[in-house]
Amino acid sequence: MKATLLDQELLNSIRFCVIVPTYNNHKTLKKVLDSILDYTQNIIIVNDGSTDQTSEILKQYSELAQIHHAKNSGKGIALRNGFKKAIEMNFEYAVTIDSDGQHFASDIPSFLTEIQKEPNSLLIGSRNMTQENVPKKSSFGNKFSNFWFWFETGIRLEDTQSGFRSYPLSFLPKRFYTNKFEFEIEVIVRAAWKGVVVKNIPIQVLYDPSERVSHFRPFKDFTRISILNTVLVLNALLYIKPRDFLRRAKKKGFKKFFLEDVLESSDSDFKKSAAIALGIFIGISPFWGFQTILLLFFATLFRLNKVIAFMSSNVSFPPFIPFIIYGSLKMGSYFVQTDAPLVLDNSITLDNIQKNATQYIVGSLILAAVSALLFGLLTYLLLTLFKRVKKQKETSN
Repeated sequence: MKATLLDQELLNSIRFCVIVPTYNNHKTLKKVLDSILDYTQNIIIVNDGSTDQTSEILKQYSELAQIHHAKNSGKGIALRNGFKKAIEMNFEYAVTIDSDGQHFASDIPSFLTEIQKEPNSLLIGSRNMTQENVPKKSSFGNKFSNFWFWFETGIRLEDTQSGFRSYPLSFLPKRFYTNKFEFEIEVIVRAAWKGVVVKNIPIQVLYDPSERVSHFRPFKDFTRISILNTVLVLNALLYIKPRDFLRRAKKKGFKKFFLEDVLESSDSDFKKSAAIALGIFIGISPFWGFQTILLLFFATLFRLNKVIAFMSSNVSFPPFIPFIIYGSLKMGSYFVQTDAPLVLDNSITLDNIQKNATQYIVGSLILAAVSALLFGLLTYLLLTLFKRVKKQKETSN
């Protein structure tokens, strides 16, 4: 379908190109390229070491920019080289389309329309994964990817695996670390961490079993994706989320941030109390070295206020640690018998804890649970009282 006059105005208003990575898709490649040419000639084809008739087909398109890899290097490398070429050619945006025939070039104007509404956003085409012929492994993989993307960035998307995308080239990370299918996860997560808006737009999709060739290797690629998500999750928990928290607090002012984002947040009193209880439990529990990771994981999982939880977890602030250790050992002594004396002074050492590890672990978990319940209940009562007093003042005024 040819571009309309309205589409043509839109196509000419944005400096964009279309990158087509391809590997052994000779059955659909020509059809894909011809459909894109109905909209633009700004096409960069990346032949990733194809061993079929791809090279012969591409001779018919000598007027288009082409990159040929001597051997198959992976979709990530193909896209990275395509981005590099697009930047060299002074394009601002790159639309990527898979060469297996599942995407419709007629959706290109939809990407450009959205770019006009929200410049410098990274757009991902959202497919209808419930339609006929969609492989079950693709539907499962997409849900799996959507969950981890949300956990790593806080952004909810319906489709994070579609290869039909629009990238704002100057806003992407300068360096990447993955080479194959997992690259498409890395790039959207790290772009979101940089503050780039990442969102879905609806697209058409066609799954034709007779023509479509998938190069996804379930075990190898799923393993690589799982390893990448593990690294991204650790990075998010240890650096990105604390960084964003401090940036928000600093930008607003810590006092105002505390009043508005903590005391006056939209969370219910129960959720605020639960966040404090979680922070107290994690802060006292014996998970030294993993407390921040566990805190952010469970706060995200149960949708609790991370700021409140993080602040209350500082019950394990260094000056309080000897008291927490002593209290844990004392609590544990009621459940685990030991001959070691308990004295609250400088004689409590790491060696004491190692000799009474079971007593300490049992005691700290019980102390953490009891303290969490007490502080959570007390917070709930105080917040309820605070809200009641505030309402009375507003009524009297």
